[in-house]
Amino acid sequence: NILLIQCNPVFHFISKSCEQCLCIIDKVIDNLRAFPSLISVHKCLRKIPVVDRHHWFDPVFQTFINDILVNLFNEILKLEEEAIITDEFKDITNNDMHIIEAVGLSGENTMSVVAKKLGITAGSLTTSVNSLVNKKYVTRQRSEEDRRVVFLKLTEKGKRAYEHHREYHRQMTEAVISRLDENEVPVLIKTLTGLSDFFRGYNDQMNN
Repeated sequence: NILLIQCNPVFHFISKSCEQCLCIIDKVIDNLRAFPSLISVHKCLRKIPVVDRHHWFDPVFQTFINDILVNLFNEILKLEEEAIITDEFKDITNNDMHIIEAVGLSGENTMSVVAKKLGITAGSLTTSVNSLVNKKYVTRQRSEEDRRVVFLKLTEKGKRAYEHHREYHRQMTEAVISRLDENEVPVLIKTLTGLSDFFRGYNDQMNN
């Protein structure tokens, strides 16, 4: 189980196997040495303190865990932007890439469906989609059955961006799991699932 700790107002996740979890994260970062921007996080993780459960609520330790998570998230976002915004796609942002990913290849996603995938409102999505339409990454097509329904579809240029983004994530995922053994992978999955569930629930709570 994942323990949820609140600390004015930052939330921190620590697994029951705290030391084991952190060591696996350390190993994950070690596997990503090919990505230079993550080296600082890797060095930070090398300083992981050995603590027992009674110290998990200690403010100093909570700050340490928070720093690891924040640095990891920020470094991965920075790395992703540097890796996927190449010369071919320099006219769009990292956020645009995520919209292109949400539109997908099916050609059957509407504005509301894409907005739901991204956790934003259709109104918030409109400006970005307009920009992607103008830049020839996305088109709007009305349904033949119901003219009120508008589908978002990727152009050939949009499909190239989609595949480029997907390949980046494939390579990163392979780098993460390449040297984890069969006992470590479930721990990593459990921890990341706990984080994902929290942030999804926290986002829902903030929007309600």
